[in-house]
Amino acid sequence: MNVESARAGASASSAPVPGGRVPAVSNPDAYAEESSSPRALVKDLSFYYGANKALKQLNMPIADRRVTALIGPSGCGKSTFLRCFNRMHDLQPGSRYEGSILLQPENIDLVGREVDPIDVRMRIGMVFQKANPFPVSIAENVNYGLRLRGMRSRAQLSVAVEQALRGAALWDEVKDRLNSTAMALSGGQMQRLCIARALATNPEMILFDEPTSALDPIATAKIEELIAALREQVTVLIVTHNMQQVARISDYTAFMFLGELVEYAATATLFTNPSQKRTEDYITGRYG
Repeated sequence: MNVESARAGASASSAPVPGGRVPAVSNPDAYAEESSSPRALVKDLSFYYGANKALKQLNMPIADRRVTALIGPSGCGKSTFLRCFNRMHDLQPGSRYEGSILLQPENIDLVGREVDPIDVRMRIGMVFQKANPFPVSIAENVNYGLRLRGMRSRAQLSVAVEQALRGAALWDEVKDRLNSTAMALSGGQMQRLCIARALATNPEMILFDEPTSALDPIATAKIEELIAALREQVTVLIVTHNMQQVARISDYTAFMFLGELVEYAATATLFTNPSQKRTEDYITGRYG
C-alpha cells in the first residue's frame, strides 16, 4: 500500500473524528478531556504469558461509540491486547495482568482481580477471526446469551432475536428460516450471525479480531458497513491488517510494535501525518 492511497483512504473515513494526534499516550486522562467521553481508559497495562511480557505499559483511551483500530505487524500484541478487554486470557494458566482497563463511567477495572470475568464478558462481546456459530438453529444462536441471563419468555426472545438480526443486517436474509441450522449459512452470513449473537445482550463494547480476513470482498464490504453503523450504539475495538479497511471504518487508530504502543491518533491524522517514523514505515508498507 502506498502513502497516497493510505492518505486518500483516511480522508474518506465516514465519521467525524474528534480530537487530534496523541502519539504514544502517556496520560490518557488528559486526552480524554479533549475528546469525546471515553468508554474505557487503559492505564499502564502490561500482560504476561508466564515469564513472557507480551504487553508493555500501554496507555490509551477507547472513545465511546467510535471505532478504534489496532494495527501492527504479526506478533506485535494486537490480539493479546484485544483479549484483555473481556478477560479471555484468564482461560490460560500462568497469565497475569498489571495496570488497569477502567470501564467508564463506573470506573470498573476490567482486569482487576475482584471483578468476575463472566460479568465482564456479559458487558463486552467478541467476534473472532473465524465465524464460530453454534451447531443449533439461527434463533438459538442469538438466544444463547439471553438464556444464560435468565430470559425464558418466548415472546421476549422472539423480539430480541429480530432486533439483534436486524442490528447485524441479517434479518431479511434469514427471517423465513430462523429454526434452520446456522451451519447452512454462508461464511459472511455466519460472521454476521456471530455479530447478532454479540449484540443480543446489549453489550457496551464489541471486540473484533480480524473479522473479515477469511471473507470474500462482497462479504467484507457488508461487515464493514455493519461495523460503521454499529458506532451509533456501541463502542468498537477492532484488530485488522488491512490498512484500507482501517481508513474506511475507524475513527481512531493505535499502532503497536513488539508489545508497545508506538502511536495513537485520530485515523485521518495518523495516516496523513504520523508523528513516529515507525508508524509511517508500517502504513506505507516498508515493513510488516
